[in-house]
Amino acid sequence: MFVIEVYDVNEKRVAKVLKISRKYLYWVQNSVLEGEISEANYKKLKMELKRIINTSEDSVIFYTFRTTRYSQRESIGIVKGGESNIY
Repeated sequence: MFVIEVYDVNEKRVAKVLKISRKYLYWVQNSVLEGEISEANYKKLKMELKRIINTSEDSVIFYTFRTTRYSQRESIGIVKGGESNIY
């Protein structure tokens, strides 16, 4: 599956959330990661993040796609992160 992760967490936890997320996905922009991930690793990612975040003040959103076959990614301006898996 293909996943886009977007997060807004307290400054104290930003580095930890990014470090965990980068184990599974590619960083593309401030607080945004994306990539192909197995169902098992997706579950691991969510479990690890749940241990770090404070659910009363932090937010992590996942957009999941079965396939990227009909998708397209377009950037305007500087590219901040790694190469995307979306073509």
